[in-house]
Amino acid sequence: METTSRAEPHTARGVPTARRAVAGFLQAGFPWYGLDDAFTGPRWLGSVGAAADGSVEHGSVGHGDEPSIHGELSDDDQRFAVVVTVASRPVRRSPDGTGVLEATSVSSAAWLAGSGLLSRTWPSQLERALRQDWLEQQTALAWDLADSLDGGGWTTLTLPVDSEPTPFHYRESDYGWVLAGQAARGVHLGAYGRGMSAYGLGFAVIKDIETYA
Repeated sequence: METTSRAEPHTARGVPTARRAVAGFLQAGFPWYGLDDAFTGPRWLGSVGAAADGSVEHGSVGHGDEPSIHGELSDDDQRFAVVVTVASRPVRRSPDGTGVLEATSVSSAAWLAGSGLLSRTWPSQLERALRQDWLEQQTALAWDLADSLDGGGWTTLTLPVDSEPTPFHYRESDYGWVLAGQAARGVHLGAYGRGMSAYGLGFAVIKDIETYA
């Protein structure tokens, strides 16, 4: 079972908790990726996903406008791009020894990016009672698309990763764009965004994750 923690910028009393927020990222045994230095806007921490034994498996960092209400974008003018880093893992035993865990892949990054986009951009005009049904339907569709990266729903987009041209699977929808590919440092990369074009973006290893806190 995977757990996900949200990196919150403040405690309930308004005391900055950047150190606490960044702790999960610092526990990872793989490098984190974000947009390269060509992006000069705001940067912020997203979420960290961990396996049942507490080992960090994936996480995300954001760039641009952070949606003020998690899971809902009420302002179409908001512009953001979120980069997802997924540790490259082989098929392996589950922490409790009762089964095996699937290997991670570019499809894993595509799934996390696609579901991440949905969580931030679901239609605010939907009645609350219908939102869960909509989210479940769209999440199932995102999974099918991620599981078929060579299908017709994807095109190829080449972007720099650590200054090296790298092919990505790319798709657009009414809610934004999603892409997924592989870096050279033992990780898979995903990204999603809205209001910011994916064309012209570049990715690089984050030298100091605390700059996002």
